[in-house]
Amino acid sequence: MADLQRILAAIDEGLDDSVARLFELARIPSISTDPQFKQDCRKAALWLADALKHSGFASSVRDTEGHPMVVAHYEPAARGKTVAHVLFYGHYDVQPADPLDKWHTPPFEPQRIKKNGAERLYGRGLADDKGQLMTFIEAFRHWLAVEGSLPFRITILLEGEEESGSPSLVPFLAANARELSCDAAFVCDTDLWDEKTPAIVTRLRGLLHEEITVRGPRIDLHSGLYGGAAQNPARVLAKIIASFHDRSGRVTIPGFYDGVDELPPTIKKQWKSMKFSERYFLRQVGLSEPAGEKGRMLLEQIWSRPTLEVNGIYGGYTGRGTKTVLPAEATVKISCRLVGRQNHKKIRAALRRHVKSLLPKDCTASFGGHAGSPAVVISEKSPFIARAAEGLKREFGRDPVFIGSGGSIPVVGHFKDVLKMDSVLVGFGLNDDAIHSPNEKYDLASFHKGIRSWAWITDALGRKV
Repeated sequence: MADLQRILAAIDEGLDDSVARLFELARIPSISTDPQFKQDCRKAALWLADALKHSGFASSVRDTEGHPMVVAHYEPAARGKTVAHVLFYGHYDVQPADPLDKWHTPPFEPQRIKKNGAERLYGRGLADDKGQLMTFIEAFRHWLAVEGSLPFRITILLEGEEESGSPSLVPFLAANARELSCDAAFVCDTDLWDEKTPAIVTRLRGLLHEEITVRGPRIDLHSGLYGGAAQNPARVLAKIIASFHDRSGRVTIPGFYDGVDELPPTIKKQWKSMKFSERYFLRQVGLSEPAGEKGRMLLEQIWSRPTLEVNGIYGGYTGRGTKTVLPAEATVKISCRLVGRQNHKKIRAALRRHVKSLLPKDCTASFGGHAGSPAVVISEKSPFIARAAEGLKREFGRDPVFIGSGGSIPVVGHFKDVLKMDSVLVGFGLNDDAIHSPNEKYDLASFHKGIRSWAWITDALGRKV
């Protein structure tokens, strides 16, 4: 058996060195969406592959049509004794740092700053996702330095395009399915519930995008000469948008709720016990009252219930001042967050039928759909979740909570669809880390406890699952 206390002591004593290594990686501006940073993305991939190689992994940088993937493998010497083969995933690319004038420190010159009794690490990508992926890399490095070997087979996949839609991911997974398929995938790109309470995400909402353009007259019309006589696409579109929800906040599209299940009673009870302040959550963004489905607690509204939301509306004159026209066309951009067994293709078709049914004579509609992704629900009874929960409890001294995520993490669905494996989502961020924003930070305690947690989880996974 591994000497966990020696490993944890090595992690504690080597924390400054771990921070220094993280800062080396964070100094590389690996912005995947901007072509001028293409070489920086490769540089980050090479840095990670080299770090894994020196820790004891067989690592390589794999080219794609976009930015490269990093793939690493660890095979224990005593292969016959291994009990699992686990994949660990993170992404090394980051969001652009704009607006630069809002940063208190240079985004790619990471800083360690003590404030209000807590030490924080500031810089682009420290929470999303370089600091997160370095937690398991550092845990494995210390484990190998102390023990000489890890207790099970490990594959590591580090992506370079997560922040720009992962265009190369599915083709890469499909082309390398035999190599990458494991018993389970651990994804480190999520948050703690709070500073003292770990969390495992078991519900991710899916996503559907739709763009609707209503057209009426051949050209924009003078609002005095034609107003009152001609169809106004903006007014028609407004009526259609208003029809999407009833007074209780439910979506009215026929069949929209097909495949939406109620929460298991145990999960609903746990969510109710989490002391989540709806008032504080909304007050942070200048609001005061939940606007979703009536009779649902806010955590249900953002974690386990589907939505249809307007993302943008435009048509006619939108510049400064006035211009008296009836627009020839008007457009709305919509996104739906999906849950359970909702089928995004059926919902798209139903949405389009609903829109067409409300069009008056002389108006037509066109649609611009984008790729959708299904929701993901991971059983809380998974043996891999049980091992993760055990490790987290040993580090934090309390059981982790099983939570949902209002957002979508498409890689989890891709792992399921392409590699036929479930994921376990464990992360150590906090909701005030300002990811994607100026002054992104990662608490030193999050980084430290993250490394320690992976040591505990590694020990738990080393036993028969």
